[in-house]
Amino acid sequence: MSHTLIQLKMMQEVLKMHQSGQLDLAETLYKKLLNDLPEDTVLLTNFGTLQFQKKKLNNGIKIIEKSLKIDPNQPNALNNLGVVFLELNRPDAALIRFDSAINFQEKYAEAHSNRGNALKDLNRPQEALESYDRAISINSGYAKAYSNKGNALKDLNRLTEAIESYDRAIVLMPKYANAFSNRGDALKELNQIEQAIESYDYAIALNPNIDFILGESLSAKMSLCIWDDLSNSISEIKAKTSNNEKATTPFRMLSFIDELKIHKKTAEIYVKARYPKDNSLSKIERYSRHSKIKVGYFSPDFREHPVSTLSAGLYESHDRIQFEVHAFSFGPDTNDEMNLRIKSGVDYFHDVRTMSHKEITLFSRSLEIDIAVDLAGHTSNSRTEIFAMSAAPIQLSYLGYLGTMGSNFYDYILADLTIIPEENQQYYSEKIAYLPSYQINDSKRKRPEIIITRKDLGIPDGCFVFCSFSNTYKLTPKTLDSWCRILKSVDDSVLLIYAEKKLAKINLTKEITLRGIDSTRLIFGEHLSMPGYLARYRVADLFLDTNPYNATTTSSDALWMGLPVLTCLGNSFSSRVAASLLNAVNLPELVTTSQDHYESMAIKLAKNPKKLKNIKDKLDGNLKTALLYNTTLFTKNLELAYLEMFDRYHTGLDPEHIFFKSN
Repeated sequence: MSHTLIQLKMMQEVLKMHQSGQLDLAETLYKKLLNDLPEDTVLLTNFGTLQFQKKKLNNGIKIIEKSLKIDPNQPNALNNLGVVFLELNRPDAALIRFDSAINFQEKYAEAHSNRGNALKDLNRPQEALESYDRAISINSGYAKAYSNKGNALKDLNRLTEAIESYDRAIVLMPKYANAFSNRGDALKELNQIEQAIESYDYAIALNPNIDFILGESLSAKMSLCIWDDLSNSISEIKAKTSNNEKATTPFRMLSFIDELKIHKKTAEIYVKARYPKDNSLSKIERYSRHSKIKVGYFSPDFREHPVSTLSAGLYESHDRIQFEVHAFSFGPDTNDEMNLRIKSGVDYFHDVRTMSHKEITLFSRSLEIDIAVDLAGHTSNSRTEIFAMSAAPIQLSYLGYLGTMGSNFYDYILADLTIIPEENQQYYSEKIAYLPSYQINDSKRKRPEIIITRKDLGIPDGCFVFCSFSNTYKLTPKTLDSWCRILKSVDDSVLLIYAEKKLAKINLTKEITLRGIDSTRLIFGEHLSMPGYLARYRVADLFLDTNPYNATTTSSDALWMGLPVLTCLGNSFSSRVAASLLNAVNLPELVTTSQDHYESMAIKLAKNPKKLKNIKDKLDGNLKTALLYNTTLFTKNLELAYLEMFDRYHTGLDPEHIFFKSN
């Protein structure tokens, strides 16, 4: 195509504008040029790329596809188009474009690296790794490919190698913020928290707007009880979230703030960024009514894990006349005792860890699963993409994540009226299926036979022992303030808490000393095997709950071992769970409604042995009959909810809040 001198000059001018970031001016000039040169593929491709930069993604796709119709041999256009499809969460479509770009230009390092990104998003990390290696072989100085390679290695749980790859990326590009951030994630997974914080700090100094990094960094610091500037950090995260910025993941927010509106906003931002509704598959045609309702439980944690510790009995207890139970496992096949128990407790156990999100979704549809239950939610190793593509006509969130998913593709969330009062329904994107009690437990669970004494833990005789075995990232200065005031009011009392890291212990010792408590009154419990961990509860007199993120499985464990739990009722799902558990074991008197009430109740119980003994006796008497540990009754109640969901679906009714009482 021939151009006039004026047109060539204008093309040079618009390119300079585009490259310098003057996007609005460039857009105007591109339109003017394209009026005269509507089939100029260079102009079309550049204009389409500009549309992507301005977040007009669908418009950009149309323009570049028009350019490719005129001339299919445009590797850059194909690569750019693939990048956009990745951003739109369409890795299948992206992969096709990257492959086409490479067919036209085999030594196209960027396309190989982007191809790896598409394969990674398709849960094909080994193939992704090969694409990154190919990109690096073409361009050994390609820092981004090394960082991407680190991400694939991290997905393969080759964390040390991942860090080496991030380090190489940083050597090549010392101010590569994303590589520092990714390095921090890998170090955190290796439990090298101090080094992770250092990497996050470097990344934030270079670019404080990396997606969700502020929450990851703050959570890492909280796990070591580094509370310097904590209030300001939380305020910053809240302000950014309120401004629709990607400041933290939903799971991290649970520990920061007790505001339902912010929790929902965080989840909505996260889902929009990571898991937009995927319409690449056709809508599920209404299944005929199966003689048995097919329930699929989806989880990365069908192994020795808190989710399975709680839920193992559920799969065994389902009524096989009415229900067919499937487990979709995308976590490691550990073959540990819990893993084997779950495999034998369901009708069908599907190991789908090597399958892509789309393949799992199609597999679930081929089985005509009626109800898909996400047991992971916004926690580690979840596969939310499966639900975004609709694995089943009825989808719900339960157990793993304590809050709304913030999406339009989950129909229900399981809760009870303690956790989600009716006035709080507006803060959940799902309809609420109200059960008499929220949390499933395993009635087959045995108390350990081993004995751990106070002497074993270095606790003096005659002490009143308060305890909390929550993870340290749930601890806050406000919580420690309360505990110290309690200790000051109860002579000869000690606080037994769990802290794994040396620095966390040092910081907690410092903090408790600053609050006027002798450091000898703070006793650290080490990591123990499950029998030892449970046996340790016997040395304590009262479990003190955390806020805003309650002890969950830990509270259940304490109650199971006969140890009363004291909680303060908050606003959000995660700050009301312990209250739900106490109501389900018929101990509402241990649910307080303010910090003052919480502290005064702890002090009263510590100073009134008779009152505390009465509560312990009541707890022991309730364990065999209470809802909390009655797996059979819980399962029946859950099945009633499933039946209601199923009937609504098959009568053409939209999901609605479900209320019913236990039979």
